[in-house]
Amino acid sequence: MSQGSHTRKSEPTSSSAILKKILVVIFVGISAWAYQTARPPPPRTPDGLAITSPRIKLRDGRHLAYEESGVPKDTAKAKVIFVHGFGSCKYYHPFATVASPALVKELGVYTVSLDRPGYGESDPDPKRTVKSLALDIEEFADQLKLGPRFYVVGYSMGGQVIWPCLKYIPHRLVGVGLIAPVVNFWWPNLPSNLTNEAYFRQLKQDQWALRVAHHLPWLTYWWNTQTWFPCFSLIHGNPATLSPPDIEVWSKTISAFMDPLQATQQGVFESLHRDMNIGFGKWEFDPMDLENPFPNNDGAVHIWMGVEDLIVPVTLQRYIAQKLKWVNYHEVTGAGHTLPYADGVADNILKTLLEDHN
Repeated sequence: MSQGSHTRKSEPTSSSAILKKILVVIFVGISAWAYQTARPPPPRTPDGLAITSPRIKLRDGRHLAYEESGVPKDTAKAKVIFVHGFGSCKYYHPFATVASPALVKELGVYTVSLDRPGYGESDPDPKRTVKSLALDIEEFADQLKLGPRFYVVGYSMGGQVIWPCLKYIPHRLVGVGLIAPVVNFWWPNLPSNLTNEAYFRQLKQDQWALRVAHHLPWLTYWWNTQTWFPCFSLIHGNPATLSPPDIEVWSKTISAFMDPLQATQQGVFESLHRDMNIGFGKWEFDPMDLENPFPNNDGAVHIWMGVEDLIVPVTLQRYIAQKLKWVNYHEVTGAGHTLPYADGVADNILKTLLEDHN
């Protein structure tokens, strides 16, 4: 009798233990699946790429690929480093693709455009930070023997390189151009009423994608590759981000030479996703704390912005220009985010950027 009673009491305990083991196995299985899903694949190795461009080797062993255009470097009056935007690469900068060759020759402009780390044929930088991007530019310029001072111009997400250049290597700059530079909604000195208004004007899918990039960067790869929710709109080319002027420029000009696969051939994480994490992450400084890099008027900083830009909020750009009194701010009416590829704009940018030094 007592033995049977003992057996009946042990059955629930045994069942509970089995259930706990099953739950642990399920939890471990789900965790392993989640880890593998959220973990980006390794980038393609250089052996798996068709290296067709010249590259320089940095001190840490990484390579940066580049493309030269304009007049010969040795005879140039102005040497410009151009930094491409999101989902682009070194081949698609406006000074080589749409600017007037006659004007480039007249102004004596030599331009070198580089693949940012993880893009095109440039090696990824797993330790990449806002500051490291600027130091890459300085070392890149020294290895190409561009001289003690040079121009830097960044388009769109390329602005995440130009602002740090103003912070960390201002002494190396003779002129600076930011074309529709992306604004980080989390820069501390941007007023919350403006950032909130601009942020909630973004597509809903972009609001979520940017939240993930800023607050949970380790989930950026998963968020933009899963199929349950829409990812960052620029990755899949959502036409809702293009204003009428952008659609015209894209169909008339950009589509003729743009090949997105060239930009992301090492994988979308090291190019697109790391771009999002850096551009919308926690910066090491606030651009609005910067001081005039040219107090002796031996250089100038310019921002160009299309009034009909649906990707970068023009309201935030105006505020930045208002606070940084030393910035020369140019708004282009009838232009969107693709403004440097619109008729005549690249020529005007070059003439304005170089007018004090020719």
